Amino acid sequence: MRRLFTAIAPRYDFLNHLLSLNVDRAWRRAAVARLGWEARPDGVYLDLCAGTLDLAATLARAPGFRGRVVGADFVVPMLARGARKAPRAAPVAADALELPFPDGRFDGAMVGFGVRNLADLDHGLREARRVLRPGSRFVVLEFTTPRFAPLRALYLFYFRRVLPAIGRAVSKHREAYTYLPESVAAFPSPEALAERLVAAGFRDVGYELRTGGICAIHYGTR
Repeated sequence: MRRLFTAIAPRYDFLNHLLSLNVDRAWRRAAVARLGWEARPDGVYLDLCAGTLDLAATLARAPGFRGRVVGADFVVPMLARGARKAPRAAPVAADALELPFPDGRFDGAMVGFGVRNLADLDHGLREARRVLRPGSRFVVLEFTTPRFAPLRALYLFYFRRVLPAIGRAVSKHREAYTYLPESVAAFPSPEALAERLVAAGFRDVGYELRTGGICAIHYGTR
């Protein structure tokens, strides 16, 4: 996984915006809105599996935000790409399954399109909960499969045929954009992920579907 994301790091942001038709920016803003950071605008927040810090920068640039965002990822070249996106966002090389932070360190945490890459999803959710202050919120932005049959058919055609072809042509990497649709197909449904969040110890768990069910925003409270 580290080798795969290191290889596509130079074109990662460009392809994210291109392949989502730029809708990914709105998804990130919606995820940040679910975080409830306004209760502690000067707090410290965690962007887990941060990649190039797009999600961290979305929070750091939010009007009224005065705190700090720690962007944690174990792919250093990805972090390097986003290191200057926002002055309040700082990259930290860290494995999501063994976070180098004390219990209750953060006032909120979020992860965008990253939990499906974890080798142990349940352990990763428990580790995210561990580093959160009691009463703080955890937000997960992740792809899912639309339920409306015509949209699902169009989505699957794009995801399985068009997206990998564009991804390979632009990134020059043969495997990465084949892995993406395969990992989404294998990932738990929104209902199942909500159950996993409850099992990890989160309360007030819920989710909302976005853009016809192409992605979901999950949330829970420590």
